Amino acid sequence: MRRFTRVSAAAIAAAVAIGALAGCGSSGSNKGGGDDDTFSVFMPQEPGTDLATNSFTKELEEKFDLSFTFNAASWDAAGAAEQRQVSLASGDYPDAYMLVAWIDGFTRAEVSKYAKQGLLVPLDDLIEEHAPNIKKAMEAQPQWAASLRAPDGKIYGLSPWQEAFHTTYPSKLWLNSAWLEKLGLEQPKTTDELKTVLEAFKNEDPNGNGKADEVPLSGSSADLFVPYLMDAFLYTARQVPTAPTPMGIEDGKVQLQGMQDEWRDGLEYIHSLYAEGLIDPAAFTQNDAAFQALGNNADVNILGSAITMWPGVFVQLDSEDGRDADYDAVPPLTGPDGVQTATYNSPASPLTTFALTNRSSEDERVKAIKMMDYIFTPEGARRATFGVEGEGWRNAEEGEKPLDESLEPSFRDLAVDKEKNTKWGSFGSFYEPADYRNAQVFPDDIYTSAGLERRLFQATEPYAEVTPKDDPEVFPWYALWPDDETSSEFGDLQTNITSAVSQAEAQFITGERDITSDAEWDSYIADLEKLGSDRYVELWQAMYDNSELSK
Repeated sequence: MRRFTRVSAAAIAAAVAIGALAGCGSSGSNKGGGDDDTFSVFMPQEPGTDLATNSFTKELEEKFDLSFTFNAASWDAAGAAEQRQVSLASGDYPDAYMLVAWIDGFTRAEVSKYAKQGLLVPLDDLIEEHAPNIKKAMEAQPQWAASLRAPDGKIYGLSPWQEAFHTTYPSKLWLNSAWLEKLGLEQPKTTDELKTVLEAFKNEDPNGNGKADEVPLSGSSADLFVPYLMDAFLYTARQVPTAPTPMGIEDGKVQLQGMQDEWRDGLEYIHSLYAEGLIDPAAFTQNDAAFQALGNNADVNILGSAITMWPGVFVQLDSEDGRDADYDAVPPLTGPDGVQTATYNSPASPLTTFALTNRSSEDERVKAIKMMDYIFTPEGARRATFGVEGEGWRNAEEGEKPLDESLEPSFRDLAVDKEKNTKWGSFGSFYEPADYRNAQVFPDDIYTSAGLERRLFQATEPYAEVTPKDDPEVFPWYALWPDDETSSEFGDLQTNITSAVSQAEAQFITGERDITSDAEWDSYIADLEKLGSDRYVELWQAMYDNSELSK
């Protein structure tokens, strides 16, 4: 079994100089040495798992007549990415890459590069001839299908489609209902009402300790804070720090949201909260550990509300004093002009996590795509993700309710198989459409850890009503590919403009720059124009016009 070790950037550069293109340009197998009888896979190895002896690995070997050898990569994102780059640069790359998107994956630019070199092989014919379940998934999920196709129209890899309802609408406001009740207030419906609630949290001692120690509203650097509040002014499609600055689309025309007047209105509102001490100054910079420490403050709860995906980010679930059960999600707020939207996070990842290389033989490619097709079935997904029936999961029992009660109940995750070497875990949850996820059964008590998924599902329903996934305002940035000729230019523009918008956003919110000043705003717009904002929008427009989603 080949294993990669962590090396420096200099070592990567040396490997590139020696043989970055080794084997490229060939459409057939490039196997050599003694590997003809094995199928080599680069795959991150989860702690507590041994891929070589894993019982799911053994089942796949028998089921599809494969003999795996693993380049077991680090479960650390930086380590896994570096190891993958070394494998590619050295020329000693495997037959297949099986990755986990939140750890590492091929970017669009990398897929285009390695496809052009012939290192990654197209999957179109393999899917057409041997993968009926993948074909069915592509037909059912046009967003996902569009995201897979490179500019030349071919598919060189698969990315996951994980339609967990609460992560599809990640940016939510969780408000302390116990404090609302004590102060005789109701959940806010508008941005003005939210400000009134936060003022009460700050000034009226809702935790009852006689001290002005309450933090009305906080968040973390996970970058959900601004999108939630901005969605009451215009649609904001940003979900994570690695996503580009929000783009919008209106009547088929792409626009940079950070240059719109409504964006300025949203920043002015957020600044007003900040200036009055209603927003925790650490909300834009603190990590999850600091956020959790705030929510878990000893002796007395001091946190009034938080913007994040789910309550476990900022407070210990099943806490001794029960404070975690005090927080309920507030539906999307309505802004002063009647705008009410919700940030939609497509289940389609912009990172490719399954790809076959030109080292693989034709026979192995057929077996590998059949294996992936099995993982695309509910049976294969359950086995891959949760382990053995009766240990990691079980079928639904009479009386148990699914998350979406319009669906037939399917199965329950037993959450007891964590230390057993019986599954591929995160990689196994490759294709999880809504009807698969939402047919799972959970207890009715939403304020327990066991009932958490139901709590999150119910909290998310108002968000989906406001911005359904097929809403024309949803700009499909995740599905669009720059072409080879403009890829480098686009990447530079995206980096510079995203950085400029994020920096100015923070400056306007904190008051370092005056959002009420026309001169300051005009200067900011001029800075973006100098960076090439017009060209940036033009390139996005071209990518959108050339995609299947514009039809």
